[in-house]
Amino acid sequence: MNYARYLTRVSAARQHSAIRVLTAFVQENPSIITMAGGMPNPQTFPILEATLKLRDGKTIDMDAKNMKLALQYSGTKGLPPLLKTLTELQCKVHNPPTYKAENHPGPMDVIVTSGSQDGLCKVFESMVSEGDNILLEHPAYSGTLAIVKPLMSNAIPVESDINGLNPASLRQALAKWSPSDARSPGSDAPRLLYLVPNGGNPTGVGLTLERKKEIYKIAQDYDLIILEDDPYFYLQFSKPYVPSLLSMDTDGRVVRFDSFSKLVSSGMRVGFVTGPRPLLERLELHMQSSVMHCSGVSQMMLYKVLEDWGINGFLKHAENTAELYKTKRDQCLAAMEKHLKGLAEWTVPSGGMFVWIKLHVEDSHTLITVKAKEKGILFVPGSVFMLDSSQPSPYIRASYSNCTEEQMNTAFQRLAEILREA
Repeated sequence: MNYARYLTRVSAARQHSAIRVLTAFVQENPSIITMAGGMPNPQTFPILEATLKLRDGKTIDMDAKNMKLALQYSGTKGLPPLLKTLTELQCKVHNPPTYKAENHPGPMDVIVTSGSQDGLCKVFESMVSEGDNILLEHPAYSGTLAIVKPLMSNAIPVESDINGLNPASLRQALAKWSPSDARSPGSDAPRLLYLVPNGGNPTGVGLTLERKKEIYKIAQDYDLIILEDDPYFYLQFSKPYVPSLLSMDTDGRVVRFDSFSKLVSSGMRVGFVTGPRPLLERLELHMQSSVMHCSGVSQMMLYKVLEDWGINGFLKHAENTAELYKTKRDQCLAAMEKHLKGLAEWTVPSGGMFVWIKLHVEDSHTLITVKAKEKGILFVPGSVFMLDSSQPSPYIRASYSNCTEEQMNTAFQRLAEILREA
């Protein structure tokens, strides 16, 4: 693959920061005497060590050695022990075909980011120029729209249904171009496809394996890079997990975004990006000139927890978390059936934290942003997730992740009252 064709002029022009390169070298060679980088003297750091207490009562020590590493500047890609663990996790769960692939133009690489959102933002910025055509699953995560719209690109909606992004809609979106157009220099054919394959935000739906295979084949035909934004992968409500696009990526055309926000801590702000090294190198260079690296303290805390659990322990924790949200989903569906029957329609979420509800109204915006607030309840109006947010939308997104069964019943009862009054 010719990865240079996907990069913006700014991204292609980025060069390694000499100081950042030296920092990573020192981290990998701690015995070296360095007078190069401007590293603060750790004797000035007031925090010496810490102890983490887990919910099961176990304690994990972050001793002085660990804390010294956590509090100091580190390499941009991430703390080496955490990177090693995350690489092992990806190999166990996804078994990427490009991992250690000899003579492959895009061997798999991993970078730790300040939440997956920051990685997603920087990758979009590295690959999308003003006026570019890009393919976007629709309705779309509002955080993604906040990234894409200021880039002044031409976002082409690809509609989703109860089984996730519809390959027929993808083919329709690409109909004005031929596969040969996609490889022609100067062509305006899209080079990028963005999607959320599991527990869609806002829809709650997930792609089937058959659809993933078909989407990957279309991406091969049109030489697309796929941005697989998958923070809800481990929150699938049925087993076995539907294999990821990364797991079938023989070409090195998938950039995958994972998050610990839904599994360990959202405030910790640790995510990681997996994908072909030539593209992740551009992400690394952007980080070198911006955040420098993800919080060392957050990385070390996460590493110590994962070290204690082991990968199998993490996967067990993920299963328990998914089971909790599945119970919450079922409570939410029961509450909607009780209070909204005849007033709305909805899709049963296959994972994640959200349910996508179509109210029997022309537009939900005023009803939700004004009347619902007056009733002491909050939802998100569907227009927030549309490319053209000025158009009326009957949809709303409800999150069941952090509400009690009683609160859900109260919220939907009040929403029903508003709908009857409308």
